[in-house]
Formats: sequence, C-alpha cells, structure tokens
Amino acid sequence: MTRRAWTLLDGGMGRELKRIGAPFRQPEWSALALFEAPEYVTQVHRAFIAAGARVITTNSYAVVPFHIGEERFARSGRALAELSGRLARGAADEAGASVQVAGSLPPALGSYRPDLFDPARSQAIHRELICGLTPHVDFWLAETQSSLAEARAVHAALDGDGKPLWLSFTLLDPDTEHAVPLLRSGESVQQAVLLALELGASALLFNCSQPESMGAALRSARQVLKQEARELALGVYANAFPPVREDAQANDTLLDIRADLGPEAYLQWAQQWVEEGADIVGGCCGIGPEHIARLDEHLQACKQGME
Repeated sequence: MTRRAWTLLDGGMGRELKRIGAPFRQPEWSALALFEAPEYVTQVHRAFIAAGARVITTNSYAVVPFHIGEERFARSGRALAELSGRLARGAADEAGASVQVAGSLPPALGSYRPDLFDPARSQAIHRELICGLTPHVDFWLAETQSSLAEARAVHAALDGDGKPLWLSFTLLDPDTEHAVPLLRSGESVQQAVLLALELGASALLFNCSQPESMGAALRSARQVLKQEARELALGVYANAFPPVREDAQANDTLLDIRADLGPEAYLQWAQQWVEEGADIVGGCCGIGPEHIARLDEHLQACKQGME
C-alpha cells in the first residue's frame, strides 16, 4: 500500500448505541438516546476517539420528523440538535485540539428516498438543525445524500454560514464491483463531483453503501477532477449492511450486519480506497470502534514509514 496518511473518521453511531445497551428502537433510531440517556452518546463518542478517530460526527442524523415525528420535531428538534452538538463538542474538547466535530446534516425527508424529496420542506428542517448545531461544530457533513437536489437544498439552508462543507453521497449497491457508480437517484458520480466543485465543498465523500460500491466511485471522481484540473479531498465511509433495495426506508427494518466485515476485512477495503485516492476514511452503520482502531493502527504504521 502507498505510504500516505489520511484523515480518520469515526464509525456508525446508531448500531454502536444498540450494541452497548443504550435505548434504541425504530423509528427513533439513534435519536432515542438523546431523549432518554444522552450519556450513552458521550460514551460512543469517547470510544471512537479512543480508537483513533480524529473527526467525530454529531448524533443528529435521526433528529428529523422522518424518525422522531412532526410534533416532536416542532417542539424539540432544535434543542435535540443542540444537545447532540454539545455532547460531541464536549467529547472532542476532552481529547484536545486534534479532534474535530462534524455537524451531521442528514437527508431531511428519509434516507435512500430521493423520491420523497421536497426542497422547501428539506431546507426548513435543516435550518432547525443548523441553528442548534452551529455553536458546537467545526464543519458540516451533509451525509447519505441520495440526489443532487438534496445536496443543493443543504447548501441553500446553510446560506453561506462560513463553515466548511463536506458533501457525502450514498450509492446504489451494484451487482458487481465494476458496475458504473450511481447515486441512489440514478444520477452519476461525475455529476456529484461537478456539483461539489460548484458549491465550493471542501470534500466529497461516499457513505452508507457497501464497500464494494466505493472503488468505482473514487475512480470516477478522480477522473472528473483530472479533466477539470481541480483538486478536492475525497473520502469513504462504508456500511456493513447487505445490499439495500431501491425502495428501502431507513426505519423500515433493522438490517443485518454482514459477518464478513470484521476489522481486518474492513482494513483491506480501506487500503484499496486509499490506493484509489481517498484522503478521508471512516465507517458508517455497523462499523464500530474496533474497526476504527484497526484502521488507526495501520495509519500510524504508515506515518512511521514516511518518517
């Protein structure tokens, strides 16, 4: 593997909360711990930091009406977002200046469902999250975006707030590793790269898709950047789910975790992504602190090899 460093993200909050015994159910998903036992959220942040993560993500992904309901969001959405930001900031500050906080801005109207998108409603939801999170985050992570329109709406909701923006798209899980990479909307990775450049994003990532989906997406992204003679940080944080069907909803069922994606196997994928040009690597649903610790062990070895 090429001896080059990368930025290490954390892993999946929701499944780690479930694993350690935090309050967890559908449809609230990871937001339930914010209502009932926020100390578990802090515990997960600390575990990922101890594993080596240098970016932790706020537990605001499920703080949307899709998960917590319209009434609860209207009453408490901003306060819950603020709490998620405060918990992440507190854990990062304990660790020192080396850990940054990414403010999670999820698909406002449902993961994997570009067909449910409404720009005005999406922006209104995100503005509530942004107001709560702003004092606590170093940059924004618009994650699991299924379409260009979703990403544009996030950018509009931010309204030039001045913090860096990372855009992260979820991909259709292909039948083979070499299938043409597409967003869940059917739009191309090439279009996603051009949008990220247009919006002035600081990084373009791919997340919440199978590891098998990521290499082709990175190759396509690099090709577009070369054609445009532009630079943009690229990243990957895959999930440990089996293929997700096209009509899936994030709280429709509790997906199984693959048995073939332990820490060592996930490292093998991460090595490939770095070879393909990834500057940022972490994990999404089902990727826990033990996976991040194995990535960090390898990352530190790479750093020593460059000295």
